[in-house]
Amino acid sequence: MSVLRPLRLLILGAPGSGKGTQTSKLLKEFGSIKAISSGDLLRKQIDQHTPLGSKASEYISKGQLLPDSLISGVICDELKTRDWLSPEASWLLDGFPRTVGQASILDKALSEYDAGLNLVVELDVPHEVILERIENRYVHIPSGRVYNLQYNPPKVPGLDDITKEPLTKRPDDTAEVFKKRLEQYTETVGPLKEHYMKQGILSTVSGKSSDIIYPKLVSLILQKFAN
Repeated sequence: MSVLRPLRLLILGAPGSGKGTQTSKLLKEFGSIKAISSGDLLRKQIDQHTPLGSKASEYISKGQLLPDSLISGVICDELKTRDWLSPEASWLLDGFPRTVGQASILDKALSEYDAGLNLVVELDVPHEVILERIENRYVHIPSGRVYNLQYNPPKVPGLDDITKEPLTKRPDDTAEVFKKRLEQYTETVGPLKEHYMKQGILSTVSGKSSDIIYPKLVSLILQKFAN
C-alpha cells in the first residue's frame, strides 16, 4: 500500500507508548515511507562511544531530556545526509521533536526546503499501561529489535529471533527513570501539541495496545493522504 500524496509525519507519544512499534508497522504497510528514530540514532552513538553518545548517555541515565540544540542538530543533519529534504519525500519522525524549542528549530530547517511536517499524531496510552510494558521490555541492541514478554516474546527466551544473540534491558528501562520521563513528557507535550494544533496538523489516536491503535492510525493516514 502507498499513500498518494507525500507524507511527512511526526509520531508523538510518551516514552513506552509504542512509537517504535507503530513506526515498524507503517514502514511495512506503506512502502513509500521511510523513518528516523531519534532514540535509535542516540543509542547507536552511545553504543559506538562517540562524543555525542557520551553526552547523550549522561542525560538519558538520569531520565533527562537532551538540550534542544544538541538533539535538533542530530536530526536535521540526518535528514540532510539521507537527502530527504524535499517536497516529494515521504518520511516520519519517531521521538523528535519533544519540546516547542526543538519543533521551532525543525520548522525552520524544513521550511527552507518547502518540506514541512503535514501530519502530527499523538499516541494516547495510559501511563499505567506504559509502566507495565517497560517492566516486560527487552531489546536486541545491535538491530534495535524490541520484544515484550507479554505480547511479543522472543521465540527462545532471552535470545533474539534472528541472530540468537542475548537480549538485554535498556539502561533507561527502569520504573524509577520511566516515571521521571513520563512526568517530563506530560509537562512538555501540552505546549508542543498546541504548537502543531495552531498549524492545523495535529491528531490523536487512543488505545491500550498496539493492535487497537494501529488500525486507527492507518485509517487516519488514508483519510488525509489517499484522496
